[in-house]
Amino acid sequence: MKKYLVFLFSTLILISCKKTPLDEVIEPIQLQPKIPIFEFGYNLDDYIVVRDTIEKGESFGEILDRNHVNYSLIYNIATAIKDTFDVRRLRADKPYMLLSKKDSTKQAQVFIYHHNKIESTIIDFTDSIIAKKNRKPIKYVEKTASGIITSSLSETLDSQGLSAVISNDLSDIYAWTIDFFRLQKNDRFKIVYEERYIDDTISAGIHQIKAAYFEHGKKPFYAFKFIADSTRMIEDYYDENTNVLRRQFLKAPIKFNYRISSRYNLRRRIAYYGNRIRPHKGTDFASPVGTPIIATANGTVTESRRKGGNGKYVKIRHNGTYSTQYLHMSRQAVKRGEVVKQGDIIGYVGMTGNTGGPHVCYRFWKNGKQVDPLKQKLPAAKPMKEDVKPTYLNSIVEIKDKLDAIPFPDFPSETVTSIED
Repeated sequence: MKKYLVFLFSTLILISCKKTPLDEVIEPIQLQPKIPIFEFGYNLDDYIVVRDTIEKGESFGEILDRNHVNYSLIYNIATAIKDTFDVRRLRADKPYMLLSKKDSTKQAQVFIYHHNKIESTIIDFTDSIIAKKNRKPIKYVEKTASGIITSSLSETLDSQGLSAVISNDLSDIYAWTIDFFRLQKNDRFKIVYEERYIDDTISAGIHQIKAAYFEHGKKPFYAFKFIADSTRMIEDYYDENTNVLRRQFLKAPIKFNYRISSRYNLRRRIAYYGNRIRPHKGTDFASPVGTPIIATANGTVTESRRKGGNGKYVKIRHNGTYSTQYLHMSRQAVKRGEVVKQGDIIGYVGMTGNTGGPHVCYRFWKNGKQVDPLKQKLPAAKPMKEDVKPTYLNSIVEIKDKLDAIPFPDFPSETVTSIED
């Protein structure tokens, strides 16, 4: 027993002398200072940050009231910034950011409304009320693309992961030279275009098509973007021989998201009327209710009213020869006597009058007689001046060579052309 106690005592002494982890010298951990996160010039660490989207029917006042801003201040904000930003025009599904106090009140101090990926409006009511526009720096990346049509242009672009905006832009560029509703199999195209990027990696959409080549029915059609009138600074597209591609009239009264559901047809038969002949003296462009309808040329509004089967409509006199009419609107955006320019919004697609679905019936008069607008040889826009032609021809040499060098078919390639907007 005595020997056992001596052994135990000796063991305890050895254990107590052994260096334990607590005896080790612990180097202090060097904490990295927290890097503040700034957005739109604000240190987000100083605020309660709320990111959300506008709900359908939700108002500016409701959002601020929910975030502890009293109604008198909301009224003052709306009044003070009305020339910069109309708070009544918040659009559903648009994102916004709120910066609120980090105290017991949690009162909102800053409201930032994102119009798109690039543009925002900042409303700061911390002390005084200030509203200002913000635009993020943009990098433009030049890209090329080509394709061969197998079914439709949009499907060809989609198969390459390309934006549908390219299809719409090409349709606009070649509106008077190629019928995109009647493309042929094995038609092919090449384009040089620019895409916008935020923070180098976030796409902000297509900026512009700089040049295009479309082979339709084995015939080549070139298009190059150029400012021919330096006084007006209006860009247009011209072919390799300096001819402008645009006509005095647009082919369609809707820019995007439409299809021709019924064409001009004087021998049309309708089952609803006993299969009798009921001439259709317009061209129907089907599109969702609310789609903007645009004037196809400059002119003066002679009628803006509602009448019978036409429903709500607008009629425009363009000159002594041509007039156009736009039927079945949900509402008009212009009044009689107003002067409108090509591309101005004059109303919105609806279903008023005699119609089986949302569309605009586009009617076209030439010398007082209704005609098919898609079959008219309408005058071209103002031609390029003779003294500008040498400059233009010289300017397209490089980009035409680049366009011609794009193989068929191929995936897009890209090069950075400029850094900031």
